[in-house]
Amino acid sequence: MTTLSRPPADPSALRPKGGEALKNWLLFGLQDSKGLHQGPGAVGDADTRKHAWWQVMCLTGVDYFSTLGYQPAIAALAAGVISPLATLVLVAVTLLGALPVYRRVAGESHRGEGSIAMLERLLPRWRGKLLVLVLLGFAATDFMITMTLSAADATAHLIENPVVPGWLHGQNVLITLFLLALLGAVFLRGFREAIGVAVVLVALYLALNAVVVAVTLVQVFTHPLAVNGWWNTLVTSHGNPLMAVAVALVVFPKLALGLSGFETGVAVMPQVRGDARDSEANPAGRIRGTRRMLTTAALIMSGFLLTTSFITVVLIPEHEFQAGGEANGRAMAYLAHEYLGTGFGSVYDISTIAILWFAGASAMAGLLNLVPRYLPRYGMAPDWAKAVRPLVLVFTFVAFFITVIFDADVDAQGGAYATGVLVLMTSAAVAVTLSARRKQQPKRTVGFGAIAAVFIYTTITNVIERPEGIRIAAIFILGIVVISLLSRVRRSFELHATRVHLDEQALEFMSTTWEGPIALIAHEPLRVSAAAYRDKLASAIEVSHLPLAHDPLFLEVIVDDSSDFETELHVRGVTRHGYKILEVHGPVVPNTIASVLLHIRDATGLMPHIYFRWTEGNPLTNLFRFLVLGEGEIAPVTREVLREAVPDVTKRPWVHVG
Repeated sequence: MTTLSRPPADPSALRPKGGEALKNWLLFGLQDSKGLHQGPGAVGDADTRKHAWWQVMCLTGVDYFSTLGYQPAIAALAAGVISPLATLVLVAVTLLGALPVYRRVAGESHRGEGSIAMLERLLPRWRGKLLVLVLLGFAATDFMITMTLSAADATAHLIENPVVPGWLHGQNVLITLFLLALLGAVFLRGFREAIGVAVVLVALYLALNAVVVAVTLVQVFTHPLAVNGWWNTLVTSHGNPLMAVAVALVVFPKLALGLSGFETGVAVMPQVRGDARDSEANPAGRIRGTRRMLTTAALIMSGFLLTTSFITVVLIPEHEFQAGGEANGRAMAYLAHEYLGTGFGSVYDISTIAILWFAGASAMAGLLNLVPRYLPRYGMAPDWAKAVRPLVLVFTFVAFFITVIFDADVDAQGGAYATGVLVLMTSAAVAVTLSARRKQQPKRTVGFGAIAAVFIYTTITNVIERPEGIRIAAIFILGIVVISLLSRVRRSFELHATRVHLDEQALEFMSTTWEGPIALIAHEPLRVSAAAYRDKLASAIEVSHLPLAHDPLFLEVIVDDSSDFETELHVRGVTRHGYKILEVHGPVVPNTIASVLLHIRDATGLMPHIYFRWTEGNPLTNLFRFLVLGEGEIAPVTREVLREAVPDVTKRPWVHVG
């Protein structure tokens, strides 16, 4: 096999110093030309320890359940007295819409790829990859804002605690930046998703919230005047209850933050322990456990959303939700201090700060799973993007920038967060609808189509009412698309093959030549007549001076999907009209030829010579055809790929053009 990866390190070599040591530390874990790295938490082999579904639910729950830290306050600020009714609509959308969609995603994307991979499979070639880039932009919006919003809300809980020194007030940005830097430092040191820590954090946080909800519900029902006051305000402000329900249907998109967590749930799916009979092709136990995890998390969250939306608007004065109010971004913490005392409230604050901070860790892990999964495989990211630490630095600095721009304001970031969440959920609903249609399931197609329509409406409404979210997402999308395409152009002259395989017939063709060199004639696979092969051979002999003593092989590259980058090449030996032909499928003709030549050199120990004819047409047009279609100016590009891959000219396969 041709060696396309880095050789093992020599244990006797001296340790690098200075800049070289820093580079090695940053690129630790880089997997060269394989495209297999998936960031922290990825499952690399069958022996990796798995966990019970309820433990993995806590891992995704640090993101999902932590929204209780700010969701009730945001809901009260956005919907006012009708917050409980709007939350009821949100819960219905969660249980009847998002949950069925992601239960299906879990069944069709059991390796943790999520709905993005489903759409990638449904829309191949450049259309699919451009769609993936756009969705990655929204995913980046979702996860990055999760990090910054969660850290900002953790800061708010810290500062508003009555035992915290007064000099910390007004230092929200600096404290949030410190929390984000601490998060980045954890990943730089080498993060391992500690499910045990997540279980403790989630169990403690949910237990404390259950205590607050129970105590405040008792307060509500033992003081009916508060409920009557809320009900009278609800009726008088909207005319009658039916009008209030209608308004709730309209405003519920403002509460979309309560839908977060499903995409993270399917992303951590490989951590779920399956049955002993599970196979990688059919992990029925893992799928069943993941669906149970998603259902349980949705039911728990729905219960908390309904109760907290009710008690907060009934017990907390409206002005406290406004900017500068004590309940702004921390409604449940306000109730904990108000009805359970400073001691319990401080414990609640510590628990909230911890889970909000760990929610940022979950979001960072999601980014480190997504980016190496797609962009390096597309050739749309630098090689170092397969390593964790450089990406951690990039994401941390982006989080710093977002925090400064938004002044660490939780409310200001809600629109961008909701936009990212809703677009991902809409894409999931569309993906399962298309999947059901392709599998000829008409009832499910109609059902999922209706869910997709609801999410499309919710997304459009959110974008209209909070346009800053789509602006931020557009910046992420533009940045990802531009950087990805520039990276693809820059890496166009690299070898794309991760492995090269020669079948038995191909090896037999080359076994007749013991002394070399091995002569190959590049041929277009569309011209397969006997005359075409005869003319190409005559041209190589006459114009390119192919020695008559050589028994040449024809090399044909069939372009399947020119948008692909990293691929395995399978070279097949065939005989056509009495001529020996090496046939290979690849995304780009010159790079595929270069990879096959290098493999032949390494496998046989003989130097291959490749013979081309000049390509007709405008050079700029041919260059564009090479970048987009994988064809174009074949001969000079093949030589350039070989030159970059093999700096030593004496070890480089020969390229002849005539």
